[in-house]
Amino acid sequence: MPRLDRRQLNTWLAAFLAAAALPAARAAEPLKNVPALGAALRLPDVPLLEGGEFKAAAAQGQVVVVYWWASWCPFCAQVTPHIQKLWHAHRDRGLQVLGLSIDQDPAAAKAYRARRHYDFPSGWVTPAVEAVLPKPQGLPVTVVRGRDGRVAAAETGQIFPEDLEALARFL
Repeated sequence: MPRLDRRQLNTWLAAFLAAAALPAARAAEPLKNVPALGAALRLPDVPLLEGGEFKAAAAQGQVVVVYWWASWCPFCAQVTPHIQKLWHAHRDRGLQVLGLSIDQDPAAAKAYRARRHYDFPSGWVTPAVEAVLPKPQGLPVTVVRGRDGRVAAAETGQIFPEDLEALARFL
């Protein structure tokens, strides 16, 4: 390996330090399209992957967990079973779940759900859905809309099962 002169070493070191600082600078920035706590969260009507439609009007006054996911996302694979359990445990108490797959092909999302026996309501992010609920940066993203139509909680990335179960407190 060739030896670097002092000027080359300083250039390399400056580039390395700038690159190392970049993730820290980005961590301080808010993630794009993640709804802020307390903000009004409008919901669209969403065609569901297995048929039917999530009707926004029927969700008025209800607690709704909106969950962005993808079949290829390893963190989603950890969180989605807990979303399923949360929905099954609390749907009789009025909890609504709206999963939003960002898969490029809805067939991949359907096949993934069928293999894992997920049955919580989930649609595919179409341009019409994205116009109302733009896909947040990162996956998975879990947002709770309270009965008042405002964001009560928002989490990005993997969530522990006990934190997901704690979302039932908004019921």
